Amino acid sequence: MSADILVEGGTVVTLDPERRVFVGDVLLRGHKIHALGPTGKVRPRRVTQTIDARGCLVLPGFVQSHVHLCQALFRGLAEDQVLLDWLSEYIWPFEGAHTPASLRASARLGIAELLLGGTTCALDMGTVKHTDTLFRVADQTGFRLTSGKAMMDKGHIRPGGLRETTEESLRESLRLAKRWHNKSKARLRYAFAPRFILSCTDELLRTTAKMARELGCLLHTHASENPGEMEAVRAATGKDNVEALHALGCTGDNVVLAHCVWVTAKEQRVLRETGTHVAHCPSTNLKLSSGIARVPDLLQAGINVGIGADGAPCNNRMDVFTEMHLASLLQKPKYGPAAMPAQTVVEMATLGGARLLGIEDQVGSLEKGKRADVVVLDAKKPHLRPVVDPYTTVVHGARAGDVRDVFVDGQWLVRDGELTQMDLDDILGDVEREVDGVLARAGAVPRMRRP
Repeated sequence: MSADILVEGGTVVTLDPERRVFVGDVLLRGHKIHALGPTGKVRPRRVTQTIDARGCLVLPGFVQSHVHLCQALFRGLAEDQVLLDWLSEYIWPFEGAHTPASLRASARLGIAELLLGGTTCALDMGTVKHTDTLFRVADQTGFRLTSGKAMMDKGHIRPGGLRETTEESLRESLRLAKRWHNKSKARLRYAFAPRFILSCTDELLRTTAKMARELGCLLHTHASENPGEMEAVRAATGKDNVEALHALGCTGDNVVLAHCVWVTAKEQRVLRETGTHVAHCPSTNLKLSSGIARVPDLLQAGINVGIGADGAPCNNRMDVFTEMHLASLLQKPKYGPAAMPAQTVVEMATLGGARLLGIEDQVGSLEKGKRADVVVLDAKKPHLRPVVDPYTTVVHGARAGDVRDVFVDGQWLVRDGELTQMDLDDILGDVEREVDGVLARAGAVPRMRRP
């Protein structure tokens, strides 16, 4: 019988239905939150390991709604490009050059960064091949991951490593879903991931939407991200992006659309009426010169929006604090200073992500019986004092480096700012070995030597 863990004396930001904030304790037992309450209200009955959280904020683990772990290895290798050129000239050749070893290095690098920055759960899109590797890494590291292989059965510019037929794409996706969905006590889940409408046939999209619904899986794709993409979609389909996806059955409460920067009023109605979720990625939308999503309008319409950092080559940080800060600030010049208050943004990065994944009954808030995904943020820093409103502190003051402790399913994965289940030196050494191989296989110019 494992000992209880008592996180004691912190400012607990629950995100529960009452949005309680109190100075007190959180008791973890096994993989769940057993009890929580103001100081003196939680009385463990077992031998307990106590964590002193005085001066800290205790939060639910952050949920990133759109990332690409397969791209962590490509950080800094695809700069100053617009979306379609960025994909065709850089990202697709790099992804096509992945081996299981290089993908493992990329996934470990990405998960290490996410955990050290307080992200305990993410919705990920892999590349076309080697997707088992992503799940194995998440399983071994204790991270909570929903992922799926990228599906790409159309497009003449795909490198050889990304080419697949419709039948091959569907068959492999089905195999992966049966192998990984709801494994490791449901910490690992599958999401069918047709890349975007320009790289998928109508047959693939229709069939994938049907398969995802039948198997109880998410469907995760990109939509309405960039003006050039939008023009290409209209030329190919005669419709705007979300309309075209909707006509193919790719909307609904199990569907997550990344970006949605350029949705029309009609498409916004489609999102609302179908219960389709949106993943907002502000840094990427700025860096690829895609635009600024009208998130206040989406929220006002009752559309659920989560937050994600996207991939390291278009960000370049997979840092939820950066994304929260930008998500709030970007909207204020247009919508006014009261737009996107800090509490709303924190809700998007916790409950919004959990709702988008369909696991809001398990994570996204600190409540008795929920999974023990907990973050302790050290607020004893000059840039975080005084703490007047904890939501404001998190969104406008905190950094990834302020994260002190991280638990996923009650497992202590970051302790005093250090990974407990992963050897960071080994991860970084693996990255240095593998990135040059990817560049060589992709026929790319070698990088500058590391410092």
